[in-house]
Amino acid sequence: MSLLASIPSPSSGTIDIGPLSIHAYGLMIALGVVAAVWLTGRRLEARGAGTRDDVSSMAVWAVAAGVIGSRLYHVATEWSSFQDRPLDALKIWKGGLGIPGGLLAGIVVGIWATKRRGVDWRIMATCAAPAIPLAQSIGRWGNWFNQELYGKATTLPWGLEISPGRVAAAGYPPGTLFHPTFLYESLWNLALCGFLLLLDKRRPMRAPRLMGVYLLGYGIGRFWVEALRIDATSHVGGLRWNQWVALVVIVGSVVYLVVSGRSDRGASESIVPESGPLGEGEYLPTDEPVDER
Repeated sequence: MSLLASIPSPSSGTIDIGPLSIHAYGLMIALGVVAAVWLTGRRLEARGAGTRDDVSSMAVWAVAAGVIGSRLYHVATEWSSFQDRPLDALKIWKGGLGIPGGLLAGIVVGIWATKRRGVDWRIMATCAAPAIPLAQSIGRWGNWFNQELYGKATTLPWGLEISPGRVAAAGYPPGTLFHPTFLYESLWNLALCGFLLLLDKRRPMRAPRLMGVYLLGYGIGRFWVEALRIDATSHVGGLRWNQWVALVVIVGSVVYLVVSGRSDRGASESIVPESGPLGEGEYLPTDEPVDER
């Protein structure tokens, strides 16, 4: 007997606390940001490379840029849904954030904000690498509350229930269950976070190569999850647009890791004793040669 018959969806995208109504989508994103800032700050301080205040300051800029970049990416790639109602592009609480755009904007602005604080951006990137998928893992649950980003029909015991109106709109008979792609991506990102923490502890890399590993892992996960999704989007050459973006990220990450790995051969790693859990404080590597005089 299956332990699960299906996964129900919330009847509402809001959480009501007395007279206060909170949009669950935004709440999940906020919780993800808080978790990411906490983990990044803990790792940065353990390395003696900065403070939690440095991380918080950087995060204010990076998160704002990430949200704007995510929304612009979503609107640009799904313009057919907004061209008749352009003001709907401002309704972020209804969902619709394109992570590729958010990553690009958030990382670029995060590097700028980190330099502005006088912190080595390469160390910051290494500290943030596991924190980003942690935030994504939590944030994806906002899609569950909004009943969006589900996949193809399935008879698996963890199939996702959605409202009858959405089932009919998707062109399926009543009672159809769907792949919970939000859950798949959430679990993938959580596993990726754990893998990066373990890798950073057991096989520390010259900064900021761990960020390259994150991008590679995220690209692989996003590619196969996208293959299951059925929401309307642009297709090119038989693949969804986001699958092509994921492929570009995968190839770019592999090239970066290979090239940077070759340049690291013969270079010395600066190792210091471990000073905390989760691999923090094991090293302070950068791409600059180490002066061993």
